[in-house]
Amino acid sequence: MNTIRKFTLALIFLVSGSVAAHAERIKDLASIQGVRTNQLAGYGLVVGLDGSGDQTTQTPFTVQSIASMLGQMGVNLPPGNLQLKNVAAVMVTANLPAFARPGQNIDVTVSSLGNAKSLRGGTLIMTPLKGADGQVYAISQGNVLVSGAGASAGGSSAQVNHLAVGRIPAGATVERAVNTPLGQGDFVSLDLNQSDFTTADRVVQAINRRFGEGTANAGDGGQVRVRAPRDANQRVAFISQMENLPIQAGNGAAKVIVNARTGSVVMNQNVEVDSCAVAHGNLSVTISSDTQVSQPNPLSQGETVATQNAQIDIKAQQGELVVLSASPSLGEVVKALNAVGASPQDLLAILQAMKAAGALRAELEII
Repeated sequence: MNTIRKFTLALIFLVSGSVAAHAERIKDLASIQGVRTNQLAGYGLVVGLDGSGDQTTQTPFTVQSIASMLGQMGVNLPPGNLQLKNVAAVMVTANLPAFARPGQNIDVTVSSLGNAKSLRGGTLIMTPLKGADGQVYAISQGNVLVSGAGASAGGSSAQVNHLAVGRIPAGATVERAVNTPLGQGDFVSLDLNQSDFTTADRVVQAINRRFGEGTANAGDGGQVRVRAPRDANQRVAFISQMENLPIQAGNGAAKVIVNARTGSVVMNQNVEVDSCAVAHGNLSVTISSDTQVSQPNPLSQGETVATQNAQIDIKAQQGELVVLSASPSLGEVVKALNAVGASPQDLLAILQAMKAAGALRAELEII
């Protein structure tokens, strides 16, 4: 187990080191202001399911949707509850990319709203997809692709992957374009993915070396303004050349990311550790209960009495005091933490204690 932990932490170190070993393009570190995707959503029905749809007695909105749809098609239903098993109410979501034009196709995700067991084999009927402004930007329809399978019989069931969510590749047709301004006036703004003054300064220097002094200037640590040609063709060519310029991104702040739910610990290459002593022991409490039944004789007219005997066992594993020397590099930090011999879950508590003691020179972020 200790070998596995060492390999895991060493792997994190190798990956972090390899990422920082080469220069990155501006397009990998920043985006053009205004060039963005837009979220779309719509409510629809999936039909043609093999008895795995919503139980309409528990999902009245499915029945209402079916009645409304058939009414628009000229079919009048008699009053009463429909008992359908081949229909499921779903939410349809999609991302409308920048510069999408009417007639282009985009992918959509179909998610069950009710208690349908599976969307496998179903067909999404025509569903309008709306943006945040309430306008329809795309129309979706098609066969739902579910990457899973399931079967049940005689009270037993087996399932592979998730069956209540599917996808329709190129399942929506764009009906309305979103105006995407490519800069304002003479300037194009670059928004850095992560605010960093060093990265912003290096972006400015790279652009000015390529296009001339004064072409770019940094307003703050998160945005760079670039003077660009007014002509549309020249501006597109200019942005193409600019976003492919290589730069060395700033190292950023030292940070340790801790996922308390999964026990994952990831740290970047700027993490340092001061000299400190660490001891960590595990405390386990085990409670076992044994039920004993006292049965009276058949003719004694007594009552059956059940008693429980509880046994509590507390074990505390001995934790040795380990001295961690000052570690100026990520590799040395990995070796120091491996010397403690703690599991990833134990590292969560150790790192928090080291941060509180001032021995961990990094920002500790818990997600």
